Amino acid sequence: MDKRSNSRLARDGGTPVRTDPLPSTMDASGRRFDDDEVKAVERVLRSGMLSGTWGTEVPALELEFASLLGAGYAVACSSGTAALHLAVAAVNPEPGDEIITTPISDMGTVFPIMMQNAVPVFADVDPITGNLTPETVAAAITPRTKAVIVVHLFGKPAAVRELRELCDRHGILLIEDCAQAYLAPVGDTYVGRIGHIGCFSLQQTKHISAGDGGLTVTDDAQHARRMRLFADKGWPRDTDERTYLFLALNYRMTELVASVTRAQLTKLRGVVQDRRTAAARLSAAIVDLAGVTAPPDGGDHVYWQYPLIVSGDVREWAAALTAEGIPANGGYLTSPLYAAPAVRERITYGRSGFPLRDVEYPVGLCPNAEELIGRTLLVLPWNENYTDADVDDIAAAIRKVHHALEP
Repeated sequence: MDKRSNSRLARDGGTPVRTDPLPSTMDASGRRFDDDEVKAVERVLRSGMLSGTWGTEVPALELEFASLLGAGYAVACSSGTAALHLAVAAVNPEPGDEIITTPISDMGTVFPIMMQNAVPVFADVDPITGNLTPETVAAAITPRTKAVIVVHLFGKPAAVRELRELCDRHGILLIEDCAQAYLAPVGDTYVGRIGHIGCFSLQQTKHISAGDGGLTVTDDAQHARRMRLFADKGWPRDTDERTYLFLALNYRMTELVASVTRAQLTKLRGVVQDRRTAAARLSAAIVDLAGVTAPPDGGDHVYWQYPLIVSGDVREWAAALTAEGIPANGGYLTSPLYAAPAVRERITYGRSGFPLRDVEYPVGLCPNAEELIGRTLLVLPWNENYTDADVDDIAAAIRKVHHALEP
């Protein structure tokens, strides 16, 4: 095969760089499940106790996770979205209060705000990392602001120390959404430990998984208690009363989820290190490509996924890479979260539009976020099970597409 044929994009009839699927978090090829998880599930099933309310696995997980992060308390729940809802419930906003957050995340970051009848206020993001910045958050604070939810997007920590200082000056709470950033270091500690509350997810694609599940951490005993009550319908089981202290839901974690998570926790450091090692190899292999910006990494990125900034059409890039056998997502989202129908069209409680009746989310609200989603952000799935050969194939495909598409 001649050089021209090799360089022709697969979408145009050329030979793809790769025909075998990359390891994926959607099946066993990209997950580290083994006999440890099997034995954990069997242990719970044979005990006959599957409920975390009376079992031993959930409290054991909470102690182990708090110890791992050096937190005073950990509270387990049923999903990462539930974890964020617990955190917003701990803030306990009045109807119409505001909580500042990002337009680039999963909607699980935003819906808990609305479910507690508060108003999400969207601040713009850094044009490279996609993270909230102290400057954009400061500009969004009003007398009605009660909290900030910062997302460590794709595994890169936001400027969370500066955000904590800003929140402290204004007397508001800082919630960290760490669903994509397990063990991402911030100085001598980790994400989730700078804010008042840190929230984590155990969904299928995260660094560790039990299918679904969530965890929160805090050093504040009152926040921990309120979150624990909110996850159990406001039922104060520790006082042996069958009563309900405030409006709340059932977000309890099961023993099966907790047992699998405990086994996964023992592998977390290795998962993070292997993701970082593979990412460093890819970044080095594409460093010379004009118009392609690898993720900024000061030794703190833990790579839930691998984001690139490109100067060409991100949808065309994504389609071309996917045809080469390298799955890619142009823009990450279809639109900023504030453009989703549930938010922009106020499809909430019946026809009331509450709590967004008097709120507008116009086009152009967050220009950097809209530019990332619409033009510059290209996201590659990432995995702890990638081999050097897998990474080299990814690099070869990026170089091939760059040669064809970049001016």
